Amino acid sequence: MLLIEITSLAHPGIELFSALTEAQLRNRLEPGKGIFIAESPKVIRVALEAGYTPVALLCERRHITGDAADIIARCGDIPVYTGERELLASLTGYTLTRGVLCALRRPVEKKLEEVCTTDARRLVVIDGVVDTTNIGAIFRSAAALGMDGVLLTRNSCDPLNRRAVRVSMGSVFLVPWTWLDAPLTRLHDFGFRTAAMALTDQSIPLDAPALKQETRLALVMGTEGDGLPKEVIAEADYVVRIPMAHGVDSLNVAAASAVAFWELRNK
Repeated sequence: MLLIEITSLAHPGIELFSALTEAQLRNRLEPGKGIFIAESPKVIRVALEAGYTPVALLCERRHITGDAADIIARCGDIPVYTGERELLASLTGYTLTRGVLCALRRPVEKKLEEVCTTDARRLVVIDGVVDTTNIGAIFRSAAALGMDGVLLTRNSCDPLNRRAVRVSMGSVFLVPWTWLDAPLTRLHDFGFRTAAMALTDQSIPLDAPALKQETRLALVMGTEGDGLPKEVIAEADYVVRIPMAHGVDSLNVAAASAVAFWELRNK
C-alpha cells in the first residue's frame, strides 16, 4: 500500500478526484488512457470483481483499516490518498459516499457484435437519455431484470459518469454495453426485432402476445422530454405503450424501462 497523506488541495495526483471534468477523465482523444470514478466500497468492489483496473484511491483515514481495508488489499501498489473527512470534503466538493473514491481505467469499448452475441435474447437501446440518474437506474433494472446487453446512442449520457455509476450501484459493470453508431435496423443483422416505447396511434400494449413470442427483442427507450425521434419510431418493428390509469399519459424513462424489462423478460 502506497499511503499518501494529503495536507494541501494542490497535492499532485489528486486532480483525478477534484479538478478534472467528466470529459477530461473520459479522454476522448486517447481512449486507452481514460479514467472513471467509482464511489463507496460496495460499488468499488463490484468494479474490481468485474475486472476493472484501479489507478488510485481517495479514502478517509478512518476507513483505511475499516470499510476500505479489503479494497486496499486487492488494489495492490497504487496510491492511496488520505486525510481528514473535512479536508476530503473540501477537495471533492461534497462529503465522500461511505468515505472512499476509486479511480479506475476505462475498459476498451466493446464492438456491437460483442453485445449482440448469439446468447443474447433481450437488449435495451437507450436513445438520447442524458440524465445521469436515469441512466444509472436503467442499468440497475437491466441487470436485475435479465437484459443481456445495453446499446446507447452517442447523444446519451456516459454510463461511467460518476453519478450514473453510483445510482446503478455498480450494475454498469455487470451488463455488457457499447455505443450504437448504426441505424436501429442494424440490429436485424443479428436477428433482433425492435420495439420502440412511444405513444402513437399505432402503439400496441406492452402485454401484446406478439411481443412475448419474439425470440430476440431490443427495447428502445427515448429521452426524458420528447421521447424517441420520429425516424427511430418509423424504423422500429413494433411501437409499444404501457397501459396507463387515472389519466396519466406516461412514466419516467427509468420507471418505464423497469416495467418493460419485467414484462418482456426472456422466460
